[in-house]
Amino acid sequence: MTRQTKGTMLNRRLSEILTIVGEQIKLARLRRNLSAEQVALRVMCSRNTITQVEKGSASVSIGIYSKVLYVLGLEDSLLNIAQDDRLGRNRQDIELRKRATKK
Repeated sequence: MTRQTKGTMLNRRLSEILTIVGEQIKLARLRRNLSAEQVALRVMCSRNTITQVEKGSASVSIGIYSKVLYVLGLEDSLLNIAQDDRLGRNRQDIELRKRATKK
């Protein structure tokens, strides 16, 4: 079991999301008939690291997650991170409206 540090301790929701991401990565690997060892060799990391990715471990760097997605041909899915920023857009729109009414 990996040691938890302050940087890897997550709240429940984030932990659940990473677990789902790990499961999705594992399913993608299995659909491609690749072993964890094959992915590890292509990513240039240990098999244990791939196992940790597939468990959704927060202690694995995003760089490793990115390399795994690349090996699986799913690297473009990283472009979806924070793509639909509704909260940010709403806040921006409020500020724009305030500026428009001041003129």
